[in-house]
Formats: sequence, C-alpha cells, structure tokens
Amino acid sequence: MDTTGWNSTDFILLGLITNPVFPELIFAIVLLIFMVAVTANVVMILLIHVDSRLHTPMYFLLSQLSIMDTVYICITVPKMLQDLLSTEKTISFLGCAVQIFLYLTLIGGEFFLLGLMAYDRFIAVCNPLRYPILMNHRICLFMVVGSWIGGSLDGFMLTPITMSFPYCKSREINHFFCEIPAVLKLSCIDTSLYETLMYVCCVLMLLIPISVISVSYTRILLTVNQMNSAEGRHKAFATCSSHIMVVIIFYGAAFYTNVLPYSYHTPEKDKVVSAFYTILTPMLNPLIYSLRNKDVAAALRKVLGRCSSSQCIRGGVLSRKC
Repeated sequence: MDTTGWNSTDFILLGLITNPVFPELIFAIVLLIFMVAVTANVVMILLIHVDSRLHTPMYFLLSQLSIMDTVYICITVPKMLQDLLSTEKTISFLGCAVQIFLYLTLIGGEFFLLGLMAYDRFIAVCNPLRYPILMNHRICLFMVVGSWIGGSLDGFMLTPITMSFPYCKSREINHFFCEIPAVLKLSCIDTSLYETLMYVCCVLMLLIPISVISVSYTRILLTVNQMNSAEGRHKAFATCSSHIMVVIIFYGAAFYTNVLPYSYHTPEKDKVVSAFYTILTPMLNPLIYSLRNKDVAAALRKVLGRCSSSQCIRGGVLSRKC
C-alpha cells in the first residue's frame, strides 16, 4: 500500500471488502445507492416544505428524519467511494474522531426521533381531538431539538474517551469507516471495561425509544381493535405501517450492533450490518414513506405537474400536450 505523505497518527481503512476483485463495480453500486438516497431524502424534505397539505407534525418529524438520513449517509459513503478508487486509504486522527462523533450523534438522534414519531402516531390515533394541542409546533420543535441533543450527548461522551486510548498496534481499521469497536481493536491497552460501559450505555439508549415505541403501538392496537369502522381501522394501520417498517429495519440492525455480546460478532458480519444501516437504510426510509403514502405521492404529482407546465410556458409552446 502506498503510504506517501502518510502521518504516523493516521489510520488506514481496509474497506467493506478487503482487496476487492472488482472495486469499480462496488464503486458503481454504492454510488448509485448514495445518489438515490440523497435524492430521495432531499425530494422528501422539499415536498414537505412546499406543499401546505404536508405542514403537519407527522410530516415535520418525517422531514427531520430525512435530514438526519442525508447527513448520516454523507458521513461515511463519500470517504468509502474515495477509498475504493484510491491506493491511499488513510484517514487522519482528527477525521476519524469527527466521523465517530457525527456517526454517534446521527444514530442516537434517529433512535430518539423514531421513538417520538411513534408517540406522534399514538396521539393521532388514540387522542385525535387533542392532537392539535398535544402536538403543536412548539412541542414538535422541542422533540426535534431533544433528539439532536440526546444523540450528541452520546457523541460528546464516547468520542473523547475512544480517541484518548493509545493506538500502537497496526493502524489498519478493518472497516469502511471509523466505528468504535473496530478502532478499539487497535489499542495497546485493555479496553474491556470501557467496552462494557459503552455496551450498557448503548443498551440504555436503545431501551428509552423502544419502550416509547412498544407502549405507543400497544395502545394503538388496543384502540384500533375497539373501532367499529373498518375504514377507520384501515386508515389507522395505513398511518402507522410505514413507521413500523422503518423501525423494524433500523432497530433490527441496531440490536445486532449494540445489544448482542461481542462474542457473536465477527469483522465481516459487523461490516455487512453497518453497511445495511449506514448505506441502505437512508435510501429505504424515504422510499418506504413515499411509496406507501398517498399524501406524499399526491404532493409529488402536483410538483411535477407544475414543473411540466412551467417548462411548456418557458418554451413558448402552448400545445395541446401542455
């Protein structure tokens, strides 16, 4: 490996697949996923912003999820794409620390936000008359700010400790980004106590939103079961189904990463699971909400219709087709 200009404090990222046979193919696939994810999330944010019918608490929280997903995928994938086509796969000590902090902040923020989105659905289904009061704009802002702060606390707490350990073994991180467990394997001293404390911290951080989600959907199911109207039950399930799918996908991967003991982990499994929730999940989230949501689909058709009309007018051709 070319180490020209390599600083002794730099790390080397071995990538998703060490020494891939066809790096260009992997590059093309990851780039495609990245472009779809960023485009889908940006479109979702813009649609919610421009369409007044989507100016509701549910869609406001959804726009924040899209913002988190956009930043989230930009933390790891651009560097991964660069490394796929480069012989020098180094990342600086500071760059690694920043990547860890942003990764922890975003994943923690998304944990809390998904829990609060479940609470929003609980209020909408179980207390619809009080929904405008219980989910007003100030409360929604408080939820979003709380999610960001809750996630950043994890980043502020774990990043300095992780980067304070002496790293005198090989500087090669067997991963495609600076994930804490992969970095800690390079430490010269025993980090088992810190790993145990980090494990407890992650479990507690997961338990809070999972508890909110479990209680919210239990109450929702009980309420829906008591509805006499089949249409009302269908509407309630349609409202919640997209969120449930996102929760299952995201928390399923998070459960493996943060809850299963390290004895169940291997570097290869860790990289695959990390790729799933850092690359695929940000792409799937907006697609799940847009494909299964009539309001979002209608807003998209409306915007596309406006764009088509404006193009016809700018072209100066008022044909029947326009």
